Amino acid sequence: MRLSVDHVTRYRFDRPVRGAVQSHRLMPSECHSQRVLDWQVEVTGGIRGGRFRDGAGDRIQGWTIPGPLAEIVVTVQGTVETVDLAGVLRGHRETVVPDAYLRDTPLTAASVALADLAAAAQGGDMLSLAHALSGAVTAAIAYVPGATEAQTTAAEALAKGEGVCQDQAHALIACARLRAIPARYVSGYLFAGSTSPPQQAAHAWAELHVAGLGWVGFDPANACCPDARYIRIGSGFDAQDAAFIRGVARGAAAAEGGESLEVAVAVHAAEQ
Repeated sequence: MRLSVDHVTRYRFDRPVRGAVQSHRLMPSECHSQRVLDWQVEVTGGIRGGRFRDGAGDRIQGWTIPGPLAEIVVTVQGTVETVDLAGVLRGHRETVVPDAYLRDTPLTAASVALADLAAAAQGGDMLSLAHALSGAVTAAIAYVPGATEAQTTAAEALAKGEGVCQDQAHALIACARLRAIPARYVSGYLFAGSTSPPQQAAHAWAELHVAGLGWVGFDPANACCPDARYIRIGSGFDAQDAAFIRGVARGAAAAEGGESLEVAVAVHAAEQ
């Protein structure tokens, strides 16, 4: 499948700031399920900095945006050719050992309810258990756009019974770690078609490490494993760790003034 992505992130500051620095995780992963045909990332007025591949195999690009400035616009455009590998991540180079992803974070910390949900899942082997855990999260947390906020934890989303893909991924990660399965958060894009909520174009899911297979993706929001509709960008312990863009504005105005954020993402099936 050939997918095209248009992704624009716009930061606006109430008062001009002296400048800003950003770290981007916006390049598609190098793996067997996807091949980049073209991909450009631009920052209005930005200066490219250092670039490296981190221990998780993600490519990180630094940017400096000199000021004074009242707005930062980050534009991503590209085309990726994808194939369905049933969610199994193959051909992806990384150096972090899987057991590192057994560590909790504030967003994925376990609660009594999460522990009960994890304990109730049954599977004859680790892969079956992973599927059961993902299915349990799908049933327990309904996908409702706008139901939660960026800082909502897995425990809070489960207690509420609804959330977005970020919350469902966090809950699955928490449940997997409770069953001693390494799990991590994955950020990327999803071609959902015209009938699905537009919020899903920028998407999130989880990967669980299954002995004998390696990392396998599970998307509780859509009750499936990632297929050719998905573009994988990066991973981390949680949504904050795997964010597309991280950065800071400099100067007294940055601390005193307000900031707004607008994001527009569209994923289309391109002609072969």
